[in-house]
Parts: sequence; structure tokens; C-alpha cells
Amino acid sequence: MNSKSAMVFATLACAIAMAAAPKAHAARDIDCRLDYQLTGWSLIYKHTTGNGRVSCDNGQSMPVRVSAKAVGLTAGKWKVDHGQGRFTDVRNINEVIGRYAQASANIGVIKSGEAQVLSNGPVSLALAGAGAGVNIGVDIGAFRIEPMR
Repeated sequence: MNSKSAMVFATLACAIAMAAAPKAHAARDIDCRLDYQLTGWSLIYKHTTGNGRVSCDNGQSMPVRVSAKAVGLTAGKWKVDHGQGRFTDVRNINEVIGRYAQASANIGVIKSGEAQVLSNGPVSLALAGAGAGVNIGVDIGAFRIEPMR
């Protein structure tokens, strides 16, 4: 084995060992979900607002306000009832608050729906919801979750 191969092998072995080693100080991830409803409209500019509740398996929960603003080739008006979201890589309920990068493509006539995956640093949010309205387009923007005050 030449020195270059030995170096690659040693680096891989260290990486595997570090990944497999238990993290003594790291808190465990908690399962959190978002139940929400929202309404929105778009004509090049997309604006969506609503509210919901974040609930976690450790008993924590909080009411939240949700909103999205984006730009793109988009037009329509819609409403989503009984939307649900699942968060990943959450260790504290406060980590779900913030601005999530969003890109979407949508089409709906009478029955409207959404499904997308958003990210805010290490935290990801998968959204799925169904409702009513007329919408078509593609856009890019931000989805925001804020605590109710």
C-alpha cells in the first residue's frame, strides 16, 4: 500500500469512527409537527398567511403564525385547510422558528394542494396540504414561522 492510499484509508477510518462514536453531550432529536391552515394569492408576487400549532413528542407545543412571500411566474388564489408538516433535526421546539428557503411549482383548479420540502439551516420541514382555489406557477421565496404573540 503506497502512502497516498494509506492516508486515504486512515482518513476514511477516522471519519467512520467519529460518525459511529456516541455523542455524550448531544441532545436527542425530537419529533415535531406543524398543523396549519393558510390562504394566499399570487400574480407574479406570491403572498400567503395563516396560523397553526407546532407540537413535539416531548410535550412542548406553541401556537405559530405562518407566512410565505415569493416571486415567479405564478397566478391564483387558494386556501389550505388541515395542512401538516414534519420537522427533522430538531432538538428544541424553538429551532422550528425562522425563515425557510422555498421553491415551488403548483397547479390547481377547484381542488388545490401543496407538497414541498423546506430548509432552515440544519432543520428541514416537509409540508403537505389540500384545499380549494385556482393556482398555477413556479416561484422562489421564503416560508416563515413565528411564535404567536
